[in-house]
Amino acid sequence: MAKKDSKKKNASEHDVYSAFDIEDPKLPSEIEDRALTDGDYPYDKGMKRDDYEDELRTLQIELLKMQRHVIANGERICCLFEGRDTAGKGGSIQRFLQHLNTRHARSVALSKPSEVEQGQWYFQRYVTHLPSAGHIVLFDRSWYNRAGVERVMGFCTDDQHADFLREAPQFEGMIVREGIHLFKFFLQIGREIGRAHV
Repeated sequence: MAKKDSKKKNASEHDVYSAFDIEDPKLPSEIEDRALTDGDYPYDKGMKRDDYEDELRTLQIELLKMQRHVIANGERICCLFEGRDTAGKGGSIQRFLQHLNTRHARSVALSKPSEVEQGQWYFQRYVTHLPSAGHIVLFDRSWYNRAGVERVMGFCTDDQHADFLREAPQFEGMIVREGIHLFKFFLQIGREIGRAHV
Protein backbone atom coordinates (compact mmCIF):
# COMPACT_ATOMS: atom_id res chain seq x y z
CA MET A 1 0.00 0.00 0.00
CA ALA A 2 2.79 2.42 0.96
CA LYS A 3 4.57 1.62 -2.32
CA LYS A 4 1.50 2.69 -4.34
CA ASP A 5 1.21 5.95 -2.40
CA SER A 6 4.89 6.64 -2.97
CA LYS A 7 4.56 6.07 -6.74
CA LYS A 8 1.48 8.29 -6.86
CA LYS A 9 3.31 11.06 -4.96
CA ASN A 10 6.35 10.82 -7.27
CA ALA A 11 4.11 10.99 -10.34
CA SER A 12 2.33 14.12 -9.07
CA GLU A 13 5.70 15.73 -8.19
CA HIS A 14 6.93 14.97 -11.69
CA ASP A 15 3.87 16.74 -13.14
CA VAL A 16 4.58 19.84 -11.05
CA TYR A 17 8.23 20.03 -12.10
CA SER A 18 7.64 19.27 -15.76
CA ALA A 19 4.95 21.98 -15.92
CA PHE A 20 7.21 24.60 -14.32
CA ASP A 21 8.03 27.56 -16.56
CA ILE A 22 11.55 28.87 -15.89
CA GLU A 23 10.57 32.27 -17.33
CA ASP A 24 7.76 32.67 -14.79
CA PRO A 25 9.24 34.05 -11.55
CA LYS A 26 6.31 32.70 -9.49
CA LEU A 27 7.05 29.23 -8.19
CA PRO A 28 4.21 26.70 -8.04
CA SER A 29 2.95 26.29 -4.47
CA GLU A 30 4.20 22.68 -4.32
CA ILE A 31 7.75 23.89 -4.93
CA GLU A 32 7.40 26.93 -2.66
CA ASP A 33 6.16 24.69 0.17
CA ARG A 34 9.13 22.35 -0.17
CA ALA A 35 11.83 24.96 -0.77
CA LEU A 36 13.29 24.60 2.72
CA THR A 37 13.56 20.81 2.48
CA ASP A 38 16.03 20.90 -0.43
CA GLY A 39 19.52 19.56 0.14
CA ASP A 40 18.50 17.76 3.34
CA TYR A 41 17.61 21.06 4.99
CA PRO A 42 16.59 20.07 8.51
CA TYR A 43 13.40 22.14 8.78
CA ASP A 44 10.08 22.00 6.93
CA LYS A 45 9.33 25.65 7.70
CA GLY A 46 11.34 28.77 8.46
CA MET A 47 11.99 29.50 12.13
CA LYS A 48 10.01 32.30 13.74
CA ARG A 49 12.13 35.38 14.46
CA ASP A 50 11.54 35.28 18.24
CA ASP A 51 12.45 31.58 18.36
CA TYR A 52 15.58 32.30 16.30
CA GLU A 53 16.65 35.12 18.64
CA ASP A 54 16.08 32.94 21.73
CA GLU A 55 18.05 30.05 20.25
CA LEU A 56 20.84 32.35 19.08
CA ARG A 57 21.14 33.94 22.54
CA THR A 58 21.41 30.51 24.17
CA LEU A 59 24.08 29.39 21.70
CA GLN A 60 26.06 32.61 22.06
CA ILE A 61 26.07 32.19 25.85
CA GLU A 62 27.57 28.72 25.32
CA LEU A 63 30.17 30.24 22.98
CA LEU A 64 31.17 32.71 25.70
CA LYS A 65 31.59 29.83 28.15
CA MET A 66 33.68 27.99 25.58
CA GLN A 67 35.87 31.04 24.98
CA ARG A 68 36.46 31.42 28.73
CA HIS A 69 37.56 27.78 28.81
CA VAL A 70 39.82 28.22 25.75
CA ILE A 71 41.54 31.25 27.30
CA ALA A 72 41.91 29.71 30.77
CA ASN A 73 43.38 26.46 29.43
CA GLY A 74 45.45 27.81 26.54
CA GLU A 75 43.41 25.84 24.02
CA ARG A 76 43.48 26.62 20.29
CA ILE A 77 40.47 26.38 17.99
CA CYS A 78 40.47 26.70 14.23
CA CYS A 79 37.19 26.63 12.27
CA LEU A 80 36.94 26.49 8.50
CA PHE A 81 33.78 27.80 6.84
CA GLU A 82 33.41 26.61 3.27
CA GLY A 83 30.63 26.75 0.72
CA ARG A 84 29.49 28.61 -2.34
CA ASP A 85 28.93 32.36 -2.38
CA THR A 86 25.85 33.44 -0.41
CA ALA A 87 25.74 30.14 1.49
CA GLY A 88 25.95 31.99 4.80
CA LYS A 89 29.64 31.74 5.71
CA GLY A 90 30.08 35.42 6.53
CA GLY A 91 26.79 35.65 8.42
CA SER A 92 27.57 32.54 10.45
CA ILE A 93 31.03 33.85 11.34
CA GLN A 94 29.54 37.21 12.29
CA ARG A 95 27.01 35.59 14.65
CA PHE A 96 29.73 33.35 16.05
CA LEU A 97 32.00 36.30 16.91
CA GLN A 98 29.23 38.75 17.82
CA HIS A 99 29.76 38.69 21.61
CA LEU A 100 33.18 37.05 21.90
CA ASN A 101 36.24 38.93 23.13
CA THR A 102 37.96 39.98 19.89
CA ARG A 103 41.36 39.92 21.59
CA HIS A 104 41.05 36.14 21.57
CA ALA A 105 38.76 35.45 18.57
CA ARG A 106 39.04 36.64 14.98
CA SER A 107 38.11 35.79 11.44
CA VAL A 108 40.45 35.42 8.49
CA ALA A 109 39.34 36.01 4.91
CA LEU A 110 42.37 35.98 2.65
CA SER A 111 42.28 37.72 -0.69
CA LYS A 112 43.92 36.56 -3.91
CA PRO A 113 47.56 35.45 -3.30
CA SER A 114 50.22 38.10 -3.89
CA GLU A 115 53.15 37.44 -6.22
CA VAL A 116 55.30 36.50 -3.23
CA GLU A 117 52.61 34.14 -1.88
CA GLN A 118 52.26 32.50 -5.29
CA GLY A 119 55.91 31.48 -5.02
CA GLN A 120 55.47 29.94 -1.55
CA TRP A 121 54.40 26.51 -0.38
CA TYR A 122 50.63 26.57 -0.84
CA PHE A 123 49.75 26.13 2.85
CA GLN A 124 52.31 28.69 4.05
CA ARG A 125 49.98 31.70 3.84
CA TYR A 126 47.46 29.89 6.08
CA VAL A 127 49.96 28.73 8.70
CA THR A 128 50.65 32.31 9.80
CA HIS A 129 46.95 32.74 10.69
CA LEU A 130 46.55 29.59 12.81
CA PRO A 131 45.56 30.26 16.44
CA SER A 132 48.01 30.61 19.30
CA ALA A 133 47.23 29.56 22.88
CA GLY A 134 43.88 30.88 24.12
CA HIS A 135 42.68 31.92 20.67
CA ILE A 136 39.90 31.03 18.23
CA VAL A 137 40.34 31.63 14.49
CA LEU A 138 37.54 31.32 11.95
CA PHE A 139 38.50 31.07 8.28
CA ASP A 140 36.02 32.47 5.76
CA ARG A 141 37.18 30.07 3.07
CA SER A 142 40.47 28.30 3.59
CA TRP A 143 43.05 26.13 1.89
CA TYR A 144 40.12 24.27 0.31
CA ASN A 145 40.02 27.08 -2.25
CA ARG A 146 42.58 25.02 -4.14
CA ALA A 147 40.18 22.09 -4.48
CA GLY A 148 37.15 24.25 -5.30
CA VAL A 149 37.40 27.80 -6.59
CA GLU A 150 40.96 27.61 -7.92
CA ARG A 151 40.34 24.31 -9.69
CA VAL A 152 37.08 25.42 -11.28
CA MET A 153 38.41 28.86 -12.31
CA GLY A 154 41.67 27.47 -13.71
CA PHE A 155 43.87 29.23 -11.11
CA CYS A 156 45.87 26.07 -10.41
CA THR A 157 47.33 23.38 -12.61
CA ASP A 158 46.29 19.72 -12.57
CA ASP A 159 49.58 18.89 -10.81
CA GLN A 160 48.96 21.56 -8.13
CA HIS A 161 45.46 20.20 -7.60
CA ALA A 162 46.77 16.63 -7.29
CA ASP A 163 49.45 17.82 -4.83
CA PHE A 164 46.77 19.55 -2.76
CA LEU A 165 44.59 16.43 -2.57
CA ARG A 166 47.57 14.43 -1.35
CA GLU A 167 48.95 17.07 1.06
CA ALA A 168 45.76 18.49 2.66
CA PRO A 169 45.09 15.46 4.91
CA GLN A 170 48.76 15.47 5.97
CA PHE A 171 48.67 19.23 6.68
CA GLU A 172 45.49 18.89 8.74
CA GLY A 173 46.98 15.90 10.56
CA MET A 174 49.93 18.08 11.59
CA ILE A 175 47.53 20.79 12.83
CA VAL A 176 45.55 18.33 14.94
CA ARG A 177 48.67 16.57 16.29
CA GLU A 178 49.96 20.00 17.32
CA GLY A 179 46.91 20.23 19.60
CA ILE A 180 44.76 22.64 17.58
CA HIS A 181 41.07 21.71 17.57
CA LEU A 182 40.08 21.79 13.89
CA PHE A 183 36.43 22.08 12.84
CA LYS A 184 35.21 22.20 9.24
CA PHE A 185 31.80 23.52 8.22
CA PHE A 186 30.44 23.29 4.70
CA LEU A 187 27.41 25.52 4.20
CA GLN A 188 25.05 25.00 1.32
CA ILE A 189 21.96 26.60 -0.11
CA GLY A 190 19.85 24.73 -2.60
CA ARG A 191 16.54 25.13 -4.32
CA GLU A 192 14.04 22.36 -4.74
CA ILE A 193 13.71 23.23 -8.44
CA GLY A 194 17.39 22.36 -8.88
CA ARG A 195 16.76 18.67 -8.31
CA ALA A 196 16.19 16.28 -11.15
CA HIS A 197 12.82 14.53 -10.90
CA VAL A 198 12.20 11.72 -13.32
